[in-house]
Amino acid sequence: MDKPFSLGPLSAPQSLLGIALLPALVYHGNPAVGLLVGASLSLLFNKACFAGAHALGKYTLQAAIILLGLKLNVSQLMKISADYSVLVTGYVLLTLSLGLGLGLLLRNQRKSSQLIASGTAICGGTTIASLSPVIQARPEQTGVALTLVFLLNALALFTFPTIGEYLALSQEQFGVWAALAIHDTSSVVATSALYGEEAAMVATTVKLGRTLWLIPLLLVFSVLQHQGSAKLRIPLFIVLFIMTACMGSVTELPGALVNAASTTSKMLLVVALFFIGTEISRDTLRGLRGAVLVHGLLLWAMVVPLTLLVVIRLV
Repeated sequence: MDKPFSLGPLSAPQSLLGIALLPALVYHGNPAVGLLVGASLSLLFNKACFAGAHALGKYTLQAAIILLGLKLNVSQLMKISADYSVLVTGYVLLTLSLGLGLGLLLRNQRKSSQLIASGTAICGGTTIASLSPVIQARPEQTGVALTLVFLLNALALFTFPTIGEYLALSQEQFGVWAALAIHDTSSVVATSALYGEEAAMVATTVKLGRTLWLIPLLLVFSVLQHQGSAKLRIPLFIVLFIMTACMGSVTELPGALVNAASTTSKMLLVVALFFIGTEISRDTLRGLRGAVLVHGLLLWAMVVPLTLLVVIRLV
């Protein structure tokens, strides 16, 4: 459950510094820098910057995605989803199989292995947080898996655009690659937005299709754990994203409105990544060691280049 939607004690030095830096970060407009500054503040002071950082990051990200839908329409949404549904299915099933098999070879703890394999295959932190109570993972197992995903997301945010430019990937190619190879929705949207607006729209749509695989995953693990069923629901922001995409099909929106929505979406991305960055701590970093670390790094090192090769050939 998210912490209360509150900035917490604003008199704390780390909170004051964060608030002072945020306008400059928004003006600069680079989500990667926002993530780096947020994480640096948390690690420097070794204290939580804001009591409700998780909720703030989550909701600002969702608002950014919803506004991005105004630049799409239903036909585009359906076409992109249909074009890449087979590719998404193949990626999810292959990554799950590789992840679970790799966990056995490395003798990683079974529940840690399931969290890392599922998080890499579907939706990073969202999958890990949703699956953890279903398989009754220990808090430290969940925390380490979440930290590893966070660091790999940050690595992707800084490296993927450079790789894409070096290989001269098209906007569509980069969007599909980011949607498949990066764990969390926040980093998928932020990374693809750095590459271009078209890449961001493609990546968001493909990623949301990949996220829906969370439903069958939770059902399967729930049955295997003899819990009967898992609590499943389609996130409201996905419904709102589809609704905003429908608006462009029903009526012609004013150009000024679409441009304003695009600008606001980019600003919210920076804010979201900043708050997400403040969640990292020294304690969680200390937990990254042994088979868990090797498992997460090796699995991602396998799927990233493999996915890139497939995208270059097929997209």
